[in-house]
Amino acid sequence: MSFRPPADLADGRSVRWRALEGDGLEHLTLRAEANGLRADAALVGEREGRRFGASYRIDCGPDFTVRSFEIEATDGRGLAMTRRDGAWHDSERGHLPAFDACIDIDLSATPFTNTLPIRRCAWQPGQQRRIAMLFVPFDSFEPFVTEQIYTCLEPRLFRFETADGSFIAELPVDEDGLVMDYPCLFQRL
Repeated sequence: MSFRPPADLADGRSVRWRALEGDGLEHLTLRAEANGLRADAALVGEREGRRFGASYRIDCGPDFTVRSFEIEATDGRGLAMTRRDGAWHDSERGHLPAFDACIDIDLSATPFTNTLPIRRCAWQPGQQRRIAMLFVPFDSFEPFVTEQIYTCLEPRLFRFETADGSFIAELPVDEDGLVMDYPCLFQRL
């Protein structure tokens, strides 16, 4: 299976998703940088009766391995973490060994972070991977580790499952590995 090479994103690519649960919109720009890729996004929405506004930036290597990310809410809350030599750090607490097994991140308010393991790994139809994720909920910005299961169903179709089986969705992706539709949660515009 192949996706477009990251170098094809030199001029950048912008996409938008709308929330299917509550109200919301995300605008993401993904572009190639000198030593990798950068994703910048702005989100506004409402979940469970609470309105939010936030922006995030994710810097990755050319293989979509996360190097750092930062999130900032319009109310001033935020989180910034960096991964160096296989270890996660933040500016307040330093090294956070609980997350060292996590290569990928999952930011709860965006479908973009599903792209990271999809693009980082080589896939064959039928292949399944259980992945430890550094998960960041947008209500608290307090990260924790969660396990997720990705299965390649077809070259551009993946099944996503939480390890406890409480959520399953089929995710069609485009030529860049970006989610097209995320049943019950997001839809590309």
